[in-house]
Amino acid sequence: MRTRSRVTAAGAILGALALAASACGSGSSDAADSTSSAPAAASSTATGPAVDLSGVCPSTVVVQTDWNPEADHGHLYQMLGPNPSIDSNKKSVTGDLYANGQPTGVKLEIRAGGPAIGYSTVSSQMYQDKSITLGYVSTDEAVEFSGKLPTTAVFAENDKSPMVVMWDPAKYPGVTDIKSLGTALQKTGGVVRYFSGAAYMEHLIDAGYLAKDSTDGSYDGTPAKFVTDQGKSAQQGFATAEPYIYQHEIKAWDKPVKYQLIADTGWDPYPETMSVRTGDLQKLSPCLQKLVPVMQQADVDYFKNPAPTNDLIDKLVDSYNNGWTYDAQVGKFAADQMKSLKIASDGPDGYVGDLDTARVQQFMNVAVPIFDKTKDAGVKSGLKPQDLFTNQFLDKKISLGF
Repeated sequence: MRTRSRVTAAGAILGALALAASACGSGSSDAADSTSSAPAAASSTATGPAVDLSGVCPSTVVVQTDWNPEADHGHLYQMLGPNPSIDSNKKSVTGDLYANGQPTGVKLEIRAGGPAIGYSTVSSQMYQDKSITLGYVSTDEAVEFSGKLPTTAVFAENDKSPMVVMWDPAKYPGVTDIKSLGTALQKTGGVVRYFSGAAYMEHLIDAGYLAKDSTDGSYDGTPAKFVTDQGKSAQQGFATAEPYIYQHEIKAWDKPVKYQLIADTGWDPYPETMSVRTGDLQKLSPCLQKLVPVMQQADVDYFKNPAPTNDLIDKLVDSYNNGWTYDAQVGKFAADQMKSLKIASDGPDGYVGDLDTARVQQFMNVAVPIFDKTKDAGVKSGLKPQDLFTNQFLDKKISLGF
């Protein structure tokens, strides 16, 4: 399960700390209306052969995301055709599903997650609402709920999770990674703040990266505590957002942070994989055979020219107007980070979107014992990697090329 951390409730932060977030969307006249039109993503300028999804896919392919629109979801919004319709009440956007610059004969509806679904997991949302065709389910969530809410990943748009632990390099000049941060925090009495219940923190404690008394599950997604304690403590974040936001948009901080990807500590799930309910895999296979390569190509096209899709994402954030902020500068930073940190990359076989059996097994070796300790464990007995994903629909010729 992907636990999100983003700068939220900007008004409350401003009141408490006079934090100014420059150039961030904070509302729109669209919020008063149920629907409005958005600018086209770059999908309408892509080129290639026509793809017909009518007859094999649902008339509207519904995708449930795990958070507000952001550049990390660029491949998905890339598939929207010109002038999609925004429903600011339902926090969703619907338009023609485009492939290679042409309509495919079906619609695409993208639903926001996080606050829009009461912060519930995507897996639970998919089982509550059977109109959802695909959902963003990270490998850790898929493992945790494999017994009760089984899902099968069919496309991994990103290869590595951008989740990080971040700290103040001025306060901790000798710290180079989470392990050395843990040693430093023991000396200063600082902690790593995180969202309570995050399984990766149990891994960091069990693996000796952090002492339990150096962790604090009180993080609420705002920068308030990080700023007020002047960097004594660290916190969770995302490499695709917080490093830019803290340096450039939170004026009460306004300086760099350092970080390490949690994926590099051995907690390495595939993030936000496009997944279906396992029981629907066979029924959806004719659709997925055509749709998954479209998603692969959309991922490639997004990174060739992310700006138009990022503009659409910013428009959606502004229209949804739920207290979360995101702007074009963050979107550009995120796209660059995904490339430079290999968050987005081809899989081990040289094409985009595949999941590796050995890697999934290695993650299960780490994660299953942690999930089995929870009160309401939902891990499938005898779980195997092939229970969690399939690469059968991927086109091996489609590569990110970087």
